[in-house]
Amino acid sequence: MSSWKNHRVVIASLFLPTTAVLGESPPSSPDAGAQEIIFTPNNFKLGEPPRSPLPQRPGPLKSIVEDLKSRTATPAATTPGVEVLNPFSSLFAQNLASKPTTRTSSPNPVATPGLGIGNVPSRVPRRTLTDHHIPHRVQRKHSRSSSTRRPDPEPHLSQQWHVEFNPHCNGGLRNALDSVEDKIRKKLWVGVLGTNTDGWKDPLKKNVERRLKEEQDSQTVWIPDSEFAGCYDEFCHQVLWPALHYAVPDAPKTKFFYESASYKQYVAVNQRFADAIAANYQEGDIIWVNDYHLMLLPRMVREKLPNAIIGFFMHVAFPSSEIFRCLSVREPLLRGLLAADLIGFQTANYARHFRQTVSRILAMEALPKGVQTDERFVDVAAFPMGVDVRLLAERKKDPEVAEWVQSLKQRYAGMQMIVGRDKLDEVQGVRHKILAFEMFLNEHPEFRGKVVLIQVALQTTEENESHGGVADIVARINSRYSTLTYQPVVFLHTEDLSFSQYLALLTVADAFIVTSLREGMALRTHEFVECQEERRRPLILSEFTGSYSYSGFRSCIAINPWDSRGTADAIHKALTMPDEEAASRWDDLHHHVVSQNSQAFVTSFLTRCLRTNIEHLRGDAQEVAQFDIGHVLPRYKHSDKRLLLLDFEGTIWKRDPRSRAFNPPDEVYRLLNKLADDPRNDVWVLSGLPAKGAMEVLAEKVPKVGIVAENGCFIKTRPSRNGEAQWIDMVANFNLSWKSLCMELLNYFTERTPGSFVEEREASIVWRFWSGPPDESSGDRQWALRQAAEAQNHIFDSLGERYGLRIIPGANSFLVLPNNISRSTAVGAILHPGGPAHSPLAGRAAWMAPEVAETGDVADTDFVLAIGSDEKLLRRLNELDSAETVSTGRKGTDAKWRLDAEQVVPALSQFANI
Repeated sequence: MSSWKNHRVVIASLFLPTTAVLGESPPSSPDAGAQEIIFTPNNFKLGEPPRSPLPQRPGPLKSIVEDLKSRTATPAATTPGVEVLNPFSSLFAQNLASKPTTRTSSPNPVATPGLGIGNVPSRVPRRTLTDHHIPHRVQRKHSRSSSTRRPDPEPHLSQQWHVEFNPHCNGGLRNALDSVEDKIRKKLWVGVLGTNTDGWKDPLKKNVERRLKEEQDSQTVWIPDSEFAGCYDEFCHQVLWPALHYAVPDAPKTKFFYESASYKQYVAVNQRFADAIAANYQEGDIIWVNDYHLMLLPRMVREKLPNAIIGFFMHVAFPSSEIFRCLSVREPLLRGLLAADLIGFQTANYARHFRQTVSRILAMEALPKGVQTDERFVDVAAFPMGVDVRLLAERKKDPEVAEWVQSLKQRYAGMQMIVGRDKLDEVQGVRHKILAFEMFLNEHPEFRGKVVLIQVALQTTEENESHGGVADIVARINSRYSTLTYQPVVFLHTEDLSFSQYLALLTVADAFIVTSLREGMALRTHEFVECQEERRRPLILSEFTGSYSYSGFRSCIAINPWDSRGTADAIHKALTMPDEEAASRWDDLHHHVVSQNSQAFVTSFLTRCLRTNIEHLRGDAQEVAQFDIGHVLPRYKHSDKRLLLLDFEGTIWKRDPRSRAFNPPDEVYRLLNKLADDPRNDVWVLSGLPAKGAMEVLAEKVPKVGIVAENGCFIKTRPSRNGEAQWIDMVANFNLSWKSLCMELLNYFTERTPGSFVEEREASIVWRFWSGPPDESSGDRQWALRQAAEAQNHIFDSLGERYGLRIIPGANSFLVLPNNISRSTAVGAILHPGGPAHSPLAGRAAWMAPEVAETGDVADTDFVLAIGSDEKLLRRLNELDSAETVSTGRKGTDAKWRLDAEQVVPALSQFANI
């Protein structure tokens, strides 16, 4: 298999990592531009006042820059030359005489040092703040041009433009890809600029598109402003974002949630992305689709590029099916994702939620490794995102970080600092954090004047801030506990903060606190851990974040953000924790951050995506040839030791699902006896039917055949030399107490579903919810399908994990059985050297051990023929050089051959007659 390093990676993300801004870039001369140096990502320009942290409200929230200026001296030990290059030095001087400012919804244009007018940099400096995926409303405005005009390098263009870092881009994804830049042969970003473009003329658009593609590896997707606003501001923010984070909108927002017309704009935006990807596609490209903005894109791309390598990664949380099912457009969203080869999530819990949602809403078979659709098997897995530890270590060595560390220590000498960084919306739980901090101050008066909460606030909308309800609590706390020299809560916005200053905050913090109500991966906690290499102070982390689900992060102080008293106790525990305990906890956290870094994330995802696509193409139904008896028959004829594995019902015998009678035609008995009479043949029949009343009858009629009953729960060995055979119970040591509970549930659904009935077997249960004609438009059948999905729901939730059960859905029924039992595991036992295919009376020998998982040694068997529809078994047998695998199913298959079920008996008759 080729490596992903030999493929171009096409990254589809809503926003490009860089954007085009109208107006000339600042002068590149050091003298002329010294005051214009921008420390990405603070996104403000010197010469203009910084944003005030929040709109005017009672008890204004202070910026850390203002706080440090008003309460301490300038950073220590800086030379005049360095002072000129320090943006905060100039900022301090401006703040003394600054006029009242108002907060804007998007930053003014910023520039990168060293750019000439109209020139595009080879690379824009990386941004390392990593909470990229929290959606923020984009105010797509034109940027103001510089007042000094220079000759246009392309006279036909009416406006100058330059490149800037895109503050709306998925920063964590970009950093992760940059961390493996030396391994990626070539990449192409596909996304939007994040600014209004309706007023741009075609020559300008073509110029921007060409130069971004050539110099920034970025393909621009042009979307009308109104269409983008409907998709992003309404559907993504008002519908998808709340649902994915367990915040189903209440009555005032139900119109958006259930009847959102903006879904049409969402479809249109996804289609524009698909068109752009198809237009730029090169054979062998790995198409990596990112996040909930583009959930329809995999299917749209698949329709244009059937064999393309497509992976999708969800950067945010994924809820349980009970939440997701509330979406009116749930089915197209799920089907859009299922066209990918691989679907990745931040945690195993989110991946499990997705599999369960697909099973319950689309009635597809969900397995631990993925979902079986009509077309293919889609891999579903967890890929924890991380940070670039090496880059972070380099940034920590910046002299400016050390200066600000000293400044913070001087300002807050004798105090303990708790640091947090979140958006001021409901999901991030900032209100819960501050309420807990207030309770902490109430219950521990000895800490008043000795601890300060420094909260970094990410950019958000005024509406989200008001819903977050933070300002009133902060005003109350500060008015109650502040003194002339002490303010308990200090706010700053990322626009007012350089990355060096942010790292300094993490370095001096006595604790870092995250109180998210629901979140994917809290990468800011990874940054905190790495900045605490010397101090090793504790992390307070919400148990509702994706980070907490990993064992390495269980060494944090876990909190339920809804429990203010518990969070207050956690704050006290963190501030009073002995250094030895804190260091031990830090070691565990550090090990996880280092091992699950950004390089591991990219490498594992792309490797799995490529491997999965290759497996899918190999098993594509259209590529599998019809069973060529003329090609296989000579091998069968000249082999000395043969193993035949034959599915029974649905393959050799077409059973009427409406009948419970066991009445195969005599033709089937004669065929099996004839095959078994050949001394070179070991014939095994694989069935889902019970031993009692069904397979025992078959054993009497065809005594020389080995039998697997109830999908591997029971095995009847082939007779020994003295003619004896025995039934072996493969589930003898299993806890089967779940059956009575499952029967009770299914009897309830049977009463509600006309024509349905339950088949209780020795170690499994089948519920046949439909016995009528397969008319998909029938109202009764639709009702039965809904009841089947609901029944699977209840069984999985109440019994599945508790008893280790799995559910195998079919067109008209589903089967419930123990997790570690299948036809594939039964065949593994048969093929084992000590198994019943080699030693019929081996009893409970080594082949029955649980570790028997791989295909056994069949060196003495020179021909294996397997016919059936169990894909797991067929894939397993493909590992044998001597195997001929034949699929009778109608779905995509990994088998070497395909054969209609009606043709199986005639085909086997030709083998029997040799």
